[in-house]
Amino acid sequence: MTLVVTPHCAKIVETIACNAGHLALSHFNKLSTLPVETKGHLDLVTVADQEVEAFITRALIDAFPDDGVFGEEGASRHSRSGRTWVVDPIDGTFNFVRGSDQWAVSIGLYHGGRPVFGVIHVPVRAQTLVGGEGYASTMNGAVMETRMGMKADQAACGVGFHPVIPIDLRLNTLRFVLEEAQMTFRSCGSATLSLIEVALGQVDGYLGTGESTWDLMAAIPILEQIGIGCTVNWTQTDLNDKLRFACGTQEFLDAVAPMFPVGTTLALN
Repeated sequence: MTLVVTPHCAKIVETIACNAGHLALSHFNKLSTLPVETKGHLDLVTVADQEVEAFITRALIDAFPDDGVFGEEGASRHSRSGRTWVVDPIDGTFNFVRGSDQWAVSIGLYHGGRPVFGVIHVPVRAQTLVGGEGYASTMNGAVMETRMGMKADQAACGVGFHPVIPIDLRLNTLRFVLEEAQMTFRSCGSATLSLIEVALGQVDGYLGTGESTWDLMAAIPILEQIGIGCTVNWTQTDLNDKLRFACGTQEFLDAVAPMFPVGTTLALN
């Protein structure tokens, strides 16, 4: 098997993510003086997001000059190799601004029309997750356990909604979770952190509505190596699309299939 990401390359990206996390943490430790702007209602961006993305972009270009880069805050570099690094400098900016530990640096590799490798670094929690095709998924160097099953009397899922999602769609989703799927739910405000909860078995799955590709590009390859599936149809997905998807154990995906079948798309009127 030919690896899209060599071990040397994987280590470089892990180092970039951790160094980016240190930069983000330096801003996090002085929140009282951090300028905050809005991209929309409850949709925030800070100097930290912009500086961290710029740092990651420069580092990736230096390390892989033929690769492309696509970032939440506007980074865009054409790929000559067929590989594109998809960057979310701080997933969970709202949490970051409020002083929560639920935010992360996310770097995923898009190749052949799908996610194939990812690195996630959670600075405040000192967690680093790495995994993808040809790699066992690890957290802080330890191989992660395979996830399977779902206990009906303990069923739980994470849910996430972009601020632009209509209230009716949010309520319908929660109604389905509570009444039909018979689960409890959590909402932490970061798709990446929610997907880490899935990876650690703290919830059985995650339902995302309105997330962008950069919110899950790193997490999906990591999760796939430990038995976690996702309903995104990447063959019909553009990097600029907003997504509506389920991610979890097969039993979880079966339970939510009536509302989140494979290939579910987001249509907003």
